[in-house]
Amino acid sequence: MNIDSSVKYIDLWFTDLLGRLKHVTISRKSFEKYISREGVIPKLDGSSIRGFSDIHDSDMLLIPDLRTIAKISDDTARVICTTAYRGKKENFKDPRWLAIKAEEKLMKMGYKAYFGPELEFFVFNNVSLKYIEPWYQMVKISSKEAPWNGNGEVIHHKDAYYAGFPYDKTYTFRKALVEYLEENFGIEFEAHHHEVATAGQVEIDITKSTLVDMADKVITLKYAAKVIANKMGMIATFMPKPVYGDNGSGMHTHVSIWSDGKNLFHDASDEYAGLSDFARYFIGGLLEHARAISAIVSPTVNSYRRLVPGYEAPVYLVWSKSNRSAAVRIPAYEIYNHDSKRVEYRPPDPSSNPYLAFIAIVAAGLDGVRRKIDPGDPVDENVYEMGEVKRKELGIKELPATLKEALDELENDNEFLREFIPRETIEVYIELKRREYIEVTSRPSVVDYYFYLTV
Repeated sequence: MNIDSSVKYIDLWFTDLLGRLKHVTISRKSFEKYISREGVIPKLDGSSIRGFSDIHDSDMLLIPDLRTIAKISDDTARVICTTAYRGKKENFKDPRWLAIKAEEKLMKMGYKAYFGPELEFFVFNNVSLKYIEPWYQMVKISSKEAPWNGNGEVIHHKDAYYAGFPYDKTYTFRKALVEYLEENFGIEFEAHHHEVATAGQVEIDITKSTLVDMADKVITLKYAAKVIANKMGMIATFMPKPVYGDNGSGMHTHVSIWSDGKNLFHDASDEYAGLSDFARYFIGGLLEHARAISAIVSPTVNSYRRLVPGYEAPVYLVWSKSNRSAAVRIPAYEIYNHDSKRVEYRPPDPSSNPYLAFIAIVAAGLDGVRRKIDPGDPVDENVYEMGEVKRKELGIKELPATLKEALDELENDNEFLREFIPRETIEVYIELKRREYIEVTSRPSVVDYYFYLTV
């Protein structure tokens, strides 16, 4: 265990079942005492964490993963933990524990899964915040009229992608964020840029990694983005659709499966996209179970405000190369490159719990491999503009339109998940999300007043 001598406090991180980051801070002396004894921290009321335990059996342990120690400030280091019951009894409602077990099962199958998520999110400053207040954002203006990032300059609607100077006001924030991630956590990025939405939307692409490690990195990036934004007098939000009439934020997830150093998705003899039969079956599984795993990868009421046609968010369950209107896209930059061959699953958004989201993607895809599910022919045209009649003729299905619909699908189709996520955990997850759906949708919004106050 190597901790900088200047560190006085240890921040113990973990997430609840829904993916919210939790932490408790203890002294370095206490941390070292507990680690030297049993390697656990007896410091958690599980009944106060969503999805964990009942009040009559709530004393739980934190088990630090010492490989994740990283300095987050001058005198504080963090360490990511899994949780357990007394006697180190495993907590099968802990998403990180489930991800660890999933990787172990993949290893026994002879597989190693790699993930490369593209995290999109919004950064607002104090001036621009008024433009996402419900009354302004939903009623008074659209994103086409909103001053971009509150700086008095206007970017043309949907013209902010890769915006250059002087309009790319988020560059300083992004630069500070990626430097903080690399210097403090060793997290490398592939690229960062302004995204399509006009009001301060950014994207950070992390270099690919394995399931648990990548989920840890996503949790860390979300933390770091909020910290850096706060220091700059701004707010970073991973809410999928904060701005009406503009693009929402996705977490397009690139995935590949390897075995003995070989990328199982690659086949140089395939003329369409360099895809193996293994990859096609994997895509078949994703499309087969997309409506069910929507409740996990797009897990909020707000997620379904993003999943509407016309904003590069996937709605239709088709696959294709180089087609951003498809739910499954095969990147065509280096289409016959063995090392970069991958599948991009586009429905996920950054409100999801990355541990559960990555498990669900792998579980759905491998069920397709096991059952040899044919994904059908690729659709190489803009599905949004295809027309409803043609979509029906082709038998194209859609993602759920609401969180309630997605939860119904997950309740009816979860057998493929149970190899990685126990039935009881799925049931608890569905219960928590149904409660959330009712809490959010049962309250009148400002749009209700706008449309119905005078009826």
